[in-house]
This record gives sequence, structure tokens and C-alpha cells, in this order.
Amino acid sequence: MYIEIVNNFQELIAVFIIATVMSISPGSDFVMVVRNTLGFGRTAGLYSSLGIACAIWLHVLYSIAGLALIISKSVFLFSLLKYLGAAYLIYIGWKSFNSNSNLVINNEEGTNTLSNAMAFKIGFITNTLNPKTTLFFLSIFTQIVSVETSLSMQIIYGSIISFMHLSWFSGCAIFLSHPALLRRFNMYKDKIDKLVGIVLISFGAKVAMSSSN
Repeated sequence: MYIEIVNNFQELIAVFIIATVMSISPGSDFVMVVRNTLGFGRTAGLYSSLGIACAIWLHVLYSIAGLALIISKSVFLFSLLKYLGAAYLIYIGWKSFNSNSNLVINNEEGTNTLSNAMAFKIGFITNTLNPKTTLFFLSIFTQIVSVETSLSMQIIYGSIISFMHLSWFSGCAIFLSHPALLRRFNMYKDKIDKLVGIVLISFGAKVAMSSSN
């Protein structure tokens, strides 16, 4: 394994850099973690982050199997993924916009109204149905990862990408759930609900109108 890592060191560095940029770039995953953290607390944000990190493995698996290339070449499959993702973002955004302050910014003292399983599910579905992530993996596994790269190395690449997402979004959840920040956010919770809803709906509309090329 050590020899494989040395032989694929340039690929490894490239994947690490791309994984870092991919995880920290603003998008629907980030907005969803912010929504769940501010609305339901740190635990919800962490479970949403875990859901995103696990969804990354779904992208890894179909990329290794070569399905990402098929999806990118199929107008129907890509469009189906795109519109499902857009509809889901718009649905969650609409719920946030019309929450009437049901998304209570709290300090994890028992007022959480989102189960851990649901928080995980929201994170998982958001990332799974993100066509941006699909195209990102397509570029990695067709432009950077060589056809000679072993399965074990590809799994290592997937581990790096998943870990970077988990680390970044968990860090965001921990930071945003700091008591001092929560007290400030609590002063503007109604406006935050509306803003998050608008952003999610905007992301959904942007995804729906985006080109598959």
C-alpha cells in the first residue's frame, strides 16, 4: 500500500486539494447544515454532516463502477437527478420560509424537534441529489484518476473526500451552535428562517434551470 501511495502521490494531492475546495465551496449542503444547526441545534447539524459524508460514498461507488460517465452522457438520467434535487431543495426551502418560527434556535436543552435519523436523512438526500456533486465526481474519476489506479487507491480517494466533508460541515455545526452565536441568532430567528428558505429555493431554481452540459 505504501508503494501504491508513493506511485500515486500526485493523484493523491490533486484529490485532496479538490476535496477541500469541494467541501468548503458554498452550496446546498452548506445551507442545509446551517438550517438544521440553527433550527434544531448542534446534534442535528452534526447528524446532517454525517449524512452528507455518507452520501459521498454513494457517489464514490457509482464513479468507480463507471456509472457517473453514463449519467453525464444520458440527458434523461441527468435531468431526472437534477429535477429531483431541485424539487427537494425547493420543498425544504418552502418549509423553512413558512415555518412561522417553528425552527427554534436552541442550545440543545431538550427542545430539539428534529430526530437524529431525520437530520441524517436530510443531509444524505441533499448531497445524493446534488448534480453538482455528480459532475464533480465525474471530473475527478475521468480527468484525474488514471484507469490504472487500483481499487484500493480509489477507495482511499473516496475516504479523503468523505472525511473532508465530514470535518468541514461538522466544524460549521459546532461553530454555529456556540452559545454566544445562538443568542444572537435567536434575536433574528424569524428573519433567518425566511432567509434560509429563500436561499434554498434559489438553489433549487438554479439547479432546475442549469444546463446538463
